[in-house]
Amino acid sequence: MGIHRSSYVCLPCRGSYKRDHRPGTHPCPRCGAAMTGVGAAFQPPKRNDTEGWRVLSVLLHAGLRFHRQGCSGDGSGYRPRTLAEVKARMALARRTGEPFAEALARPVV
Repeated sequence: MGIHRSSYVCLPCRGSYKRDHRPGTHPCPRCGAAMTGVGAAFQPPKRNDTEGWRVLSVLLHAGLRFHRQGCSGDGSGYRPRTLAEVKARMALARRTGEPFAEALARPVV
């Protein structure tokens, strides 16, 4: 059985790194700040994709992560990719009183 590795991101550096999944903090190799665990099914945006990193920041602050679902290890389910999608789901959540994390993870508005 291999070592379970998971993705961690540093939002200020816009960096994504694979680390052994273990408790505690993982410092960013570039700036030393604590990185955020995002899960094994994470695909990072390119470092120069400002909108992609803003969307990722909103998702992480809402508590969403990118863990594999089910035994087959399929992706983490739906996650918005554009600011327009995020804004539409946040507006819906405000109107309906639904938690932001649930509205952001739903594939259809």
